[in-house]
Amino acid sequence: MLADNIIILGVNHKTAPVGIREQLAFTGDSALPFSELMALEGVTECCILSTCNRVEIIVVSRDPGKTARLLRPFLFGKSAVNDREFEKYSYLHQGEAAITHLFRVGASLDSMIVGEPQILGQLKQAFKASADNNCTGAILTRFLHKSFSVAKRVRTETNIGGSAVSISYAAVELAKKIFGDLQDKTVMLVGAGEMAELAAEHLITQGISQVIVVNRTFENAVKLARRFNGKAAGLDDLVPLLENVDILISSTGATDLVLKQEDVKPVMNQRMNRPLFLIDIAVPRDLDEKLNKLDNVYLYDIDDLTHVVDINKAERDKEAGRGERIVVEETMKFAQWLEGMEVTPTIVALRQKADAICRAEVARTAGNLKDLSPKAQKSIEKMAGAIANKLLHDPITYMKTDQPGDKGEKLALIRRLFSLDDDPA
Repeated sequence: MLADNIIILGVNHKTAPVGIREQLAFTGDSALPFSELMALEGVTECCILSTCNRVEIIVVSRDPGKTARLLRPFLFGKSAVNDREFEKYSYLHQGEAAITHLFRVGASLDSMIVGEPQILGQLKQAFKASADNNCTGAILTRFLHKSFSVAKRVRTETNIGGSAVSISYAAVELAKKIFGDLQDKTVMLVGAGEMAELAAEHLITQGISQVIVVNRTFENAVKLARRFNGKAAGLDDLVPLLENVDILISSTGATDLVLKQEDVKPVMNQRMNRPLFLIDIAVPRDLDEKLNKLDNVYLYDIDDLTHVVDINKAERDKEAGRGERIVVEETMKFAQWLEGMEVTPTIVALRQKADAICRAEVARTAGNLKDLSPKAQKSIEKMAGAIANKLLHDPITYMKTDQPGDKGEKLALIRRLFSLDDDPA
């Protein structure tokens, strides 16, 4: 089967630690060893996918058995991994298993965070680099493009990307539940923790109007505020600035509380009880848990956000099951397309031979009929073509029909019966 010519060898976050993946990663298009890969015995098409979580080599080979034996030494050749560990860290898929694997990768069903959208863009970049280096042909081009459409179908027909599965994004989702529209809201970052920065980045995409960065070290506040085109302030200005803040995200390294209930209570009167959303991502906590007792103050700590993430991960896993069923269906469709490609050359050769015989016999007959009009000759040509088509109908249907047995044997039988591989006399 033509599907068996497709091979994928790779390592990912499940099979190899980051120390191993780092040794195998290809950084930048110029570092991709396309010429060396194409030089491996049997390889006719290839693509290399290299991300922080996976390195995969996708090839089409005319001799998959030989190529498969050469791929692991190729991938691990410049690493410190010895021959005995090749199989321990890697996986090798062939045929329909390879098709299913790539469809799962593109649809983010095989990602560290199921449903994350970045992998599809990375896969498209990998295909472009391969195409730019003339390493793609009919099979790989169709295969990669099909993986893109499968990913789109999974994202369209399931809610796999619809639930927040990171702490920072969960914070944004909670803010949207409280405020609805986040446009024209002001967010304050207290401290410079990475998760608080990520949450601010997510909030900016939702259209918030202003970011205020408060830090014990004013220079650090200025540096971070510059990233968000925001304002910087010292820690002493935190409470006075609260009057105009809608969302506060705190992630300092302080050992004591940064904001207490008695600090915020008078501010809420000045705010006319406008809602205040507080997110405490610090450990130990920055914000007084008693703040939740104030009217229109909504305080969430990292445990609350983790709970949201866990619920959403379970929801994504449920949606992933629907995605897996789509992948199975699309794998079958692509395998059928490959089978059609396998049959096509024999059908073309059969029709070409029949057409050649028809033309030769019509020419011989026309030569013996001196008074044959052009219209009559056209009729004879049509009749000869119709007879050939009717005779070819059954063998062509036989080749296309799915039956138990090896398709290669069926094609070989047709080629022998009609002497399609014989040298012309």
